[in-house]
Amino acid sequence: MAERSRKSGGRLNGRGHDLSYERGMHSQDRRKQPGQAAPSVRPAAAREEASVRINKYIASTGFCSRRRADELIAEGRVTIDGRTATAGDRVDKETVCIDGQSVTAEERLVTLMLNKPVQVVSTARDPQGRTTVLEYVPERYRSLRLYPVGRLDYFSEGLLLLTNDGALAQRLTHPSHNQKKVYHVLVRGSVPQNVLAVLRGGMTLKEGDKVAPCSVEACPLKGQTELTFELHQGLNRQIRRMCRDTGLTVLRLKRVAEGPLQLGHLAPGEVRELSPKEVAALRR
Repeated sequence: MAERSRKSGGRLNGRGHDLSYERGMHSQDRRKQPGQAAPSVRPAAAREEASVRINKYIASTGFCSRRRADELIAEGRVTIDGRTATAGDRVDKETVCIDGQSVTAEERLVTLMLNKPVQVVSTARDPQGRTTVLEYVPERYRSLRLYPVGRLDYFSEGLLLLTNDGALAQRLTHPSHNQKKVYHVLVRGSVPQNVLAVLRGGMTLKEGDKVAPCSVEACPLKGQTELTFELHQGLNRQIRRMCRDTGLTVLRLKRVAEGPLQLGHLAPGEVRELSPKEVAALRR
């Protein structure tokens, strides 16, 4: 042993053992052996990192906002694994109940129908500070990451979907889906038959975009005409541009149907959640 120590330049311990040799053996012992799990590192810190504050957890379930969650906690209505929760508690996999009913932080998929009013922006935020469609989302849905599916321009109104279901949103907005949309469009004056023929037969817009043939029905009113467009194409501001290029002045543009969905009697600014049956119909 002493000879090995001298050759390796190692030092001996009090029992004549080579310290460098012992350190090497201990190092090998600490290495992960085949099929052996790596030792956990700072498990308490890892648990702390995975957990979230109780008010944030409740808000993430869509039950209420963080502020309201704080109020429920202060009222003693929230429990964590059976004990009354206090402000600042953190949870990971514990059972959280409000008034005895368990809530879960798994984000549920929600799709809402909004009757978008005019002069509202169809985006999540607007750099110009204008009102956005998310401002019409009820408080109980505010913690969910909802985004509008497609758009209605600033001066248009009617049916607009908002969802946190990414797969559904992608399906509905993909060009190959050809989701049917129906619009009621009020224009000034009468609409001659030759103009209706152009609108129905497909046309090339001034910008060069080609419009596919579509269904257009006319209903004369007093000095005006209501046109009902059924489109399967989703060009930006398509109807307004079609009307512009055929000499029609749009007074009002409202989307009243999308796929199997009808706007119905939903008032401007009102929101309702789609039923599972309605969402399933959209997926078909």
